This record gives sequence, C-alpha cells and structure tokens, in this order.
Amino acid sequence: MSSCSEIAIHILSKEVEKGSNFVFSPLSFQFTLSLIAVGSKGSTLQQLLSFLGSTSTEELSYVALQIANSVLLPANECPDITMGPIMSFLNGAWVDQRFGLKPSFEEVLKTVYHATAKDVDFANKADQVIDEVNSWVESATKGLIKTLLPQECLDSNTSLVLANALYFKGAWDRKFDESRTQQKDFYQLDGQTVHVPFMTSKPYEKHLYGSFNSYKILRLPYQNGQDNRNFSMYFFLPNAKDGIHHLIQEFKSNPEFYNTQFDLQEEELYEFWIPRFKFAYKLEASNTLKELGLTLPFRKTGEFTEMVNFPESVELSKIYHESCVEVNEHGTEAAASTAPQFRLCCGRMDPPKFVADHPFMFVIKEERSSVVFFIGAVLNPLLVS
Repeated sequence: MSSCSEIAIHILSKEVEKGSNFVFSPLSFQFTLSLIAVGSKGSTLQQLLSFLGSTSTEELSYVALQIANSVLLPANECPDITMGPIMSFLNGAWVDQRFGLKPSFEEVLKTVYHATAKDVDFANKADQVIDEVNSWVESATKGLIKTLLPQECLDSNTSLVLANALYFKGAWDRKFDESRTQQKDFYQLDGQTVHVPFMTSKPYEKHLYGSFNSYKILRLPYQNGQDNRNFSMYFFLPNAKDGIHHLIQEFKSNPEFYNTQFDLQEEELYEFWIPRFKFAYKLEASNTLKELGLTLPFRKTGEFTEMVNFPESVELSKIYHESCVEVNEHGTEAAASTAPQFRLCCGRMDPPKFVADHPFMFVIKEERSSVVFFIGAVLNPLLVS
C-alpha cells in the first residue's frame, strides 16, 4: 500500500506550505484504485498495476479480500467500543441504467469488495444521484462526512460512480484524565503561536517511546477487542519546531517507512503533552495522480470496457476524497471516503519527554497486518478544515 501512502506524503508536502492540517486514508484510496484496475485493460491496466506495485488484478483482489477478512471486520462484531475499536468499510456503485455493469466486474464488486450496486438515471436525475451518494457516505461514516460529492459534479455524461466509506472509532488503552488537560502554546511554522488544550498523563507514566536522529515517536495503543486486531496511533514529532519539512523527506525517501517496526521502549516521560484536535480534509485527486505518473486512466483510451457495458469512449474524470479525524482524552474517531467518477468521452534528550507543541505527523495503523488506515499532520490544532 506504499503507493497510496506516497500520494499522502506528496499532497502533505504541498499543504505544509499553506499551513493546512492534513489527513488522508491510504486504505480507502488503495481500494478505489484497485477496483478501477479490475475494470481496466491494456496499457491503462498495466500503468495502474505498476502504480499499485502489483502484477495482476487477481493479486489486487486477493490483497483486498485478505484485508477485508482479517482487518475490516463487520462493525456489528464490535458493537461496544470498550470491547475494541469500531471499524466499518463499505463500498458502493451507481451505474447509469443505459449501460449496466459487466457481470465479471459485478461479481468482483460483490464477492471481494462486498459492494452494493444500483442502476440510476444520470441523464435526467444527476443531482438526485449526488444527494443519494452523499447520504450513503454520511450514513456509513456516522455523520462525519456529509458532502463528499460537490453539487453539479455529475451530469448526463456520467456513466458510473464508485464510492467507499471508512469509519474508525477507538478508545485509548489508557484514557487521559480530562481534569489534567491544560491550555498551552502551540508554535506554528510562521512563527505565530495559538493557545490550545493539551492532554497529559500522570507524571512519569510509561509510554511506548523512541528518540531518533531528528524526531521522536510515540505510540498510543487502542483498547483491543476479542479478535486478533491490534490498532495504534503513532505520533511523529520533529525535534526542531520547523522540522516537519525534514520529517516529510524521511517519509518520501523511504516508502517502507510506514511498515517499519520502530524500536520503541516503555519509558517514563519526564514531560508529556499532546494537543486535542479535530479537523477534516478534502481534495479532488486527479491532478495529484497525474503528477505522480498515473495519466492513462484520465485519457480517452477506451480501456475501461471490463467495467461497464458501454461504448469504449470512456475515461476516469475525477476522484474525490475526504477524511476527518478527532483526537481527544477518550480516543480517536476518524472517517474517510473516496469516489471516482467515470464519464463518456467526449537526537535523544535526558530525561526523555514528548511535548507536541509544534507541527507533527501521525499514522493510525493495525499492527499485525501493518495496514495504514490514516496518515495526517497537525499544523494548527485549532483549524477544523
């Protein structure tokens, strides 16, 4: 899944220059591109496979099925957050009634991606479909994402919309005491400071911590359920107040950075502060993908005929993605959704401390599978989007 994590870092490097917070789901995006590849052929398929680091659509489907069966357990298997993180992941397809899905593609949709498919009338009811997709995403993300698709983004030339929705809610293995939360300064990249609520633990409480050349890492585990899944949130804090630029380069230079088993030890932290934050980030990702070399799906190559029964003049038009995250004393709630639209062609300190009072990055992942669910960065905890 490194290619989609690389997308996240590519976008993040731009957002840092704007001073914007950022959160992105590599998993949501990976499933979207994998499904697009399943419906492709020829040079478009080969470019998608190369981009995703895979050799075949069968391999993509196998990986997707493994993740779905081992990590994305149905939400009703964890009805109570105290029994482990609540995790749900839904896929959907809205296809124009003039065409219909290819039987082989519909089979993969249902058996591998557990997706529901629906015939709709883009020619006469495009706005209604937008509302329907947005309502589906809002319901699937427990109200966190309300308007994934912008108004008037679909029209009579739209042939197919795919969408997925990821929802995560986890309680910290050791919750923070709200009475200990204090207002403190957070230093932004422009030299300005903002006063924000910081969470802390009891003095000298042990945490999974590691100090490296230019950054520190803190791992906060979530409560586990009765299954084998093991979720954690990692905080990557640069030593320098403006060190996030260098940290991003660390991620860029090593695509396997996300899967690294860092040498973290249980250590008593002399000082420990993490800000509360809550924000959302949305983008239309087609230009980003083109910049990274994935260009053929956006051309009129006529190579999406494995997906829908329509004339070969079809292209991938837009890919909309939105993610949101909230971190507080109790735990984390996060969601993400991705929707592609197809159109007819036309250094260590002693004693150790972890004070996240300047821009930092974070990752939410499942430990056993190393699946990365969210990547983000906090530039200003007060910004909500």
